[in-house]
Amino acid sequence: MKKLCILASLLLTLHAPARAQEIQGYAQFDVTSEFADNAFQWFRDAALLAAGDSLKHNAMTIGWGGIGTLWGRPSLTVYVAERRHTKQFMDKAGFFTVMTFAVKDSKILEYMGTKSGRDGDKAKALGLHTAYTDNGTPYYTEAEMIVECRTMYAAPFDPDAFRSDVPRRMYSRFPAGLHTMYIGEVVNAWKKVNSATPAHNAD
Repeated sequence: MKKLCILASLLLTLHAPARAQEIQGYAQFDVTSEFADNAFQWFRDAALLAAGDSLKHNAMTIGWGGIGTLWGRPSLTVYVAERRHTKQFMDKAGFFTVMTFAVKDSKILEYMGTKSGRDGDKAKALGLHTAYTDNGTPYYTEAEMIVECRTMYAAPFDPDAFRSDVPRRMYSRFPAGLHTMYIGEVVNAWKKVNSATPAHNAD
């Protein structure tokens, strides 16, 4: 009986909803019912991926990703190439954030996508202000939307598993190496209160 009680307690903990975190200037929203963007365009229009902690973190522009449901959880999948500086942070951290910015801030995505964190602090160079979620995940207060994920699965692509010439051609001319896929459970999402897209506080 004691073992059953412990197991039940663990299951309740695992399936408990994430505690709402208030961020000044943002409103939390439910991605399963209030995500208004076209999921097929959201990554193509470019977003920013960040991982690390308060001691050191890095961010990079991403144009690939997926949004959906996996293992009964709202999920977000991102891909980071082997030689990207951000990969070491993704491999160590248990959480990551994906952010989008207003059109007027497009220079942020351009800079983050063309410069390496190995050469200096990209956020500082852009004048971005770094903050951290309750889970210690970095984000920038200039972002219009912030989605925080807990990594559930990570694995590099296996060339032997490629089923078409699309990935084969891609990696035959891609110097950064194979990508690693990171599948994250969405645990928090926020939109700026003054964003053009309405946001709602979590219940």
